[in-house]
Amino acid sequence: MRCLAVVMLVVLGGFVWFLTLLRSDEQKPPRNADGIVVLTGGSSRVSDALELLSVGYGKRLLISGVHRANGFNDIGRSLPDTQKLLACCVDLDRSAVNTRSNATETRRWATERGFKSLIVVTSNYHVPRAAVELTHAMPDIDLIWYPVIGEKWRDEPWWSSGAALRLLLSEYVKYVVAEVRVRLEDRGLELIPDIEDQPVASEMVRKPAKVSTN
Repeated sequence: MRCLAVVMLVVLGGFVWFLTLLRSDEQKPPRNADGIVVLTGGSSRVSDALELLSVGYGKRLLISGVHRANGFNDIGRSLPDTQKLLACCVDLDRSAVNTRSNATETRRWATERGFKSLIVVTSNYHVPRAAVELTHAMPDIDLIWYPVIGEKWRDEPWWSSGAALRLLLSEYVKYVVAEVRVRLEDRGLELIPDIEDQPVASEMVRKPAKVSTN
């Protein structure tokens, strides 16, 4: 019972610490970067990334984790004010299916473009795990984080929503597994399989959104 109590305290303490890593407000990046990458899967990530691109925070945007059935036309229909940006300055990655492969494809894209700095756009709860994966995949690239705060986070505190609590607990477990796996890989061991994210579905086809900061 004592051992179980200690384990529970460690888990609870780790979860509380994880919560302190999450931003509760959106702030524009402190500086520009060579490129911008957005990891799909959360509300308003793509529209926020396109807005950053439109005001010159990066030269080019990678949308990583786009559903294989979706393309520029789908994005254009949902975000009609972005046609010119999509035509000139946006690349789609349809290969990534989870955060680990997001990191792999982002590294490939940045290397091909010769980019040395990236603004990474993703949901606030996803930033800690994404930071583990992307920093491990490209330690030589300067990563600037832009956490997106969803509408549900603004409307009510996470502790009042069972769905939000389950999401955070799930994300915390995935974060811990990613941390352990990366540390083992740094020591030449690969013992922990990757925990797959939920199937990536492009947010653009679920509901239309204007290019604005929510």
